Amino acid sequence: MKKLMMAGFTAAMMAFGGITLAAPSNAADPQSSHIAGRIMVKFHDDRAAPGVLRQHGLSQGPGIGSTGAHLIKVPAGKELQLIQSLSRNPAVEYAEPDELVTAATNDEYFPRQYALQNDPQSFTNTANTLTVAEGKLDADVDAVEAWKVTKGNRTTVAIIDSGVANVHDDIASQVVGYANFVSAETKEDPKANPEDKYGHGTHVAGIVAAKADNTIGVAGVCPECTILDVKVLNDSGSGSSSAIANGISWAAGNGAKVINMSLGQRVSSRTLEAAVNNAWNQGAVIVAAAGNAGTQAKIYPGAYPNVIAVAATDNNDAKASFSSYGKWVDVAAPGVNVYSTFPNRDFVLGTQNGRSTGYDIASGTSMASPMVAATAALAWSSHVDATNASVRLNVESSAEEINGTGSYWEHGRVNACKAVGSDCP
Repeated sequence: MKKLMMAGFTAAMMAFGGITLAAPSNAADPQSSHIAGRIMVKFHDDRAAPGVLRQHGLSQGPGIGSTGAHLIKVPAGKELQLIQSLSRNPAVEYAEPDELVTAATNDEYFPRQYALQNDPQSFTNTANTLTVAEGKLDADVDAVEAWKVTKGNRTTVAIIDSGVANVHDDIASQVVGYANFVSAETKEDPKANPEDKYGHGTHVAGIVAAKADNTIGVAGVCPECTILDVKVLNDSGSGSSSAIANGISWAAGNGAKVINMSLGQRVSSRTLEAAVNNAWNQGAVIVAAAGNAGTQAKIYPGAYPNVIAVAATDNNDAKASFSSYGKWVDVAAPGVNVYSTFPNRDFVLGTQNGRSTGYDIASGTSMASPMVAATAALAWSSHVDATNASVRLNVESSAEEINGTGSYWEHGRVNACKAVGSDCP
């Protein structure tokens, strides 16, 4: 079992998905890089920290979530040199870069949501500039069938991303809490506006929990789930390892049953992995995108053992050309031409098409990951005495063995109906 990538994050952190509004994504392989002017350091005993840091002309920095590590300001260009020097000190458990991360009913557009119910159907995007051809019957997650058992029962899913639109009739009311970690040098500021000016987080949130049967827009896979809006990506869709770690810790401490991260980085981080492991130990199911590099290279946090890593498929149940893959990836889910919510105001990903109508297509493993997160939430709400381990087992063991299972991903394409324990067609 293991894991990950957001239809868009860079080695430090970014949202994956290679979101495009009119055409499938061809997101470039994210490049590893570290953020200038800061590093992450963990001491065996924090009492030794001030003295050790003073030896290098440094000062103590804020803690990073529940990880025990601290974010330390350093002279730009001296990051790797100071990491090497600090790592030689026996009082230091580890020192590492702060990596850059970047950014997969009766409702009006439900007929375009093949991922929830594939009839099969053809459809166009909002601007009618792209026609998606008919796919394969039942190449979907069987969400409609799962709804006969549960629609989520207010199970809480944390969307660790670029924020969620504050004003949107289909998704804003589902948000029950928020925090903003875009300024990673400080602890979260609950009063800071987490508005999504990039667009990625709103699309991801709609895939999870857009309201169903309200005559407008789309339906989420878990339409009665609630959302924790955890902003860790800035208005350009990028962030940092430390911000993600802070966001994971906050989400786990504020009741998230499921944590979705449609983002990733190429370089593993002990701080990030500690945040993941702590959240798992607190009982959360953690899901992340596998990335859009189209290779077998691991992406983090997806590749960590306590994360469900998600590859992307299309409406024919075939692996998306852009999707990362390999034995480290756990499951697959639809991630090509996925219809969902976008901010109903100008936003970065939609600027090329003018003012947004609030809905459109996007492609990437960023879109596939929330399909799995929502499926996990449905499984949480349908099984008495569920645990994160049992929910993960339900999601993975009930996945359908499509072409590529065992090579592109360990298990199959997720099936929400089977995950909730229903008799499925």
